[in-house]
Amino acid sequence: MLHLDADALGRALPPRALVEALRGMFKAGADAPLRHHHTLPSRDDERPGTLLLMPAWQAAGQGYIGVKVATVFPDNPGRRDLSAVTALYYLAEGGSGRPLALIDGTLLTRLRTAAASALGADYLARPDAETLLVVGTGALAPHFIRHHAAVRDYRTVLVWGRDPAKAAAVAEGVTPDLPAGTTVSAVPDLREGMAAADVISCVTSASTAVVPGADLRPGQHLDMAGGFTPLMRETDDEAMRRSRVFIDTEGALVECGDLVDPLKAGVITRDDIQGDLFQLTRGERPGRGRADEITIFKSVGTALEDLAGAALAYETVSA
Repeated sequence: MLHLDADALGRALPPRALVEALRGMFKAGADAPLRHHHTLPSRDDERPGTLLLMPAWQAAGQGYIGVKVATVFPDNPGRRDLSAVTALYYLAEGGSGRPLALIDGTLLTRLRTAAASALGADYLARPDAETLLVVGTGALAPHFIRHHAAVRDYRTVLVWGRDPAKAAAVAEGVTPDLPAGTTVSAVPDLREGMAAADVISCVTSASTAVVPGADLRPGQHLDMAGGFTPLMRETDDEAMRRSRVFIDTEGALVECGDLVDPLKAGVITRDDIQGDLFQLTRGERPGRGRADEITIFKSVGTALEDLAGAALAYETVSA
């Protein structure tokens, strides 16, 4: 059985290859039950932790079986200098259950989350998009920049966060991984960054809206991947009113505040959801229509994405 640590996994999953693996998996389909959430005890002055169990499998004899075991402790980065999300992934052979690999699930989660957002942008961002704004400076931010840059030829990448020093560090750290000539820098003012951006990608743990919908301009694409509970929001109701809204899977409708709140309040209805990644990859729903429309893509993640990434890594290393 293979053991892939973070270094080996990173080498096995180049951004464009992972985006295409997710495209193929969504198009083909796999069984991925809604993840199990279990609240974990924490200190009185910290937010509760979460245990996530995420299985997925393909048809017998045609693919793989996998399960991710993950923990989420939101206060880890500030209190212990640890990742908020830590995980381990187990991959087995479809049809037999033969163990194949044990994989670093923490990096796998970050990579597939970024790849799913980039896949959504490939259908929804304008083909001529030149400027990317990443909102957030946590562990996901560099991966989102690399993966979004794999589907669009950005000339400029901007990074905004509440801590300017962290934004500058993200920009400096990711610059060597981007094509020569790409300008990467921190932007001190969020609205300034929004005014310049063609694509805005949010990777925060915010509980109240960060991106004001009133400031979105025609033709922009807003990607949100940070919020994964009904108590988390990265944008407001106005953004939802003004945009064509897409999701990664049906889970987004019940798991994130950016959709749960406006649906509950009647700001949007279920019929306003334009499609998901299954429908986009299969050509069942159109992506971007007009050049001047505002699009939103909200993702919460699915075990199908983990399975796609783990399978690609296993096949790459085993070749």
